Amino acid sequence: MNAGALLETLRGEVGTAYVLTEGDLCAWELDWRKRYRGRALAVVRPGSTAEVAAVVRACAAQGTAVVPQGGNTGLVGGGVPDASGTQVLLSLARLNRVRAIDAANLTMTVEAGCVLHSVQHAAAARGLLFALSLAAEGSCTIGGNLATNAGGTQVLRYGTARELCLGLEVVTPAGDIWEGLAGLRKDNTGYDLRDLYIGSEGTLGVITAATLKLHPQPAARGTALAACASLEDCVALLGLAQARLSAGLTAFEVMNALSLALVARHFPALAQPLGASPWTVLLEQSDAESPAHARALLEGLLAAALEGGKITNAVVAESLQQSHQLWHLRESIPLAQGQEGPNIKHDIALPVSRIAGFVAHTDAVLVRRFPGVRLVDFGHLGDGNLHYNVQAPVGVDAASFLGEYEAAVNALVYDAVQAHGGSISAEHGIGALKRDELTRRKSPVALSLMRAIKQALDPQGLMNPGRLL
Repeated sequence: MNAGALLETLRGEVGTAYVLTEGDLCAWELDWRKRYRGRALAVVRPGSTAEVAAVVRACAAQGTAVVPQGGNTGLVGGGVPDASGTQVLLSLARLNRVRAIDAANLTMTVEAGCVLHSVQHAAAARGLLFALSLAAEGSCTIGGNLATNAGGTQVLRYGTARELCLGLEVVTPAGDIWEGLAGLRKDNTGYDLRDLYIGSEGTLGVITAATLKLHPQPAARGTALAACASLEDCVALLGLAQARLSAGLTAFEVMNALSLALVARHFPALAQPLGASPWTVLLEQSDAESPAHARALLEGLLAAALEGGKITNAVVAESLQQSHQLWHLRESIPLAQGQEGPNIKHDIALPVSRIAGFVAHTDAVLVRRFPGVRLVDFGHLGDGNLHYNVQAPVGVDAASFLGEYEAAVNALVYDAVQAHGGSISAEHGIGALKRDELTRRKSPVALSLMRAIKQALDPQGLMNPGRLL
């Protein structure tokens, strides 16, 4: 079967209108950071799991690679085709139904193309909470969240996408359908196939639906912003918050001075109630009683932290609107960095106890090696995930700096991450961006096991080739 015959087969399976080969396809062929641009043989948009299976079977028969894509919001180049013009881009966007909500079981079953924000709202309409929350939630999809094991701002309490998923429906590389959507919290019947596919970045199969874990909606949330003189003080504040708030501590975000200075420069309308500080913490408390109780708990925590010298100033949101404004500051940092120009991003995980030492060491090495370089540090301190980003010096062309120094900067940062017992990817995945880095830094035994799994499940190597492995 040649390419023309394959395209005719695909049109017969999903409909001519859903097999795109001409016109502007950059919405699918260009990644969110605009670092990777490919050319697909076709963009195919099936409308059901059965159609996904038919597309994958047809491609497998032809020996044609398949690149699954959700909302195309990934940061590591894992969801766009290569430049060969031979790969089929499989968009899951039309698989966007909420199939069922089981309130008694605290689960909901949704298709892979459901936008995260829509899933949150569907749960909220039933008085329930789907706890995954991240900046791209208005456009990212559940399938992509699971394929990359997304994290976000509430991992501290609720866990990653992996921990919020109880079952999957997957189309295998052969075009078979594995139906594993039972919303069971206990199922001890062999290998956990669900965990195998979560985080596999589309290299082992296509996630088409998922059964997700829900929680009761908290009665109230309290949000606060606190200024700290050092990152060590931020870590100390985290320990105090965990001791006083226990499981009520939902989020604990940290931002350095430069990250918020960029927000002030590019989004001056956003109020920053604490002004400049070396480090700023955004923390949230979820409460089962009342808004007044949540506020009292936060105020008590901050008073103790101020007395103990862990913070220098703080403000507690007095309304839901103020809470959203504080979160808007945190969520605007990546947008402000984008306005400032291309930057060298690092999504790293470290033991919380070693984050301050890592930052002090790595900051010093980078500033010494690249004078004037600007370090934009922010992220989810509560779960040890830091976005440690490197911005070009003032007056230096950002794109040129990235092109010339990215490899050297990455080597320094990842060497330090490894020395401090961390991981080079916390929540963004590996994709194409970090594939070679993974080969250098993952243990040979781990890589051998991963390749054995890939070979066993995808012997033709047709599922998202060139990513992850």
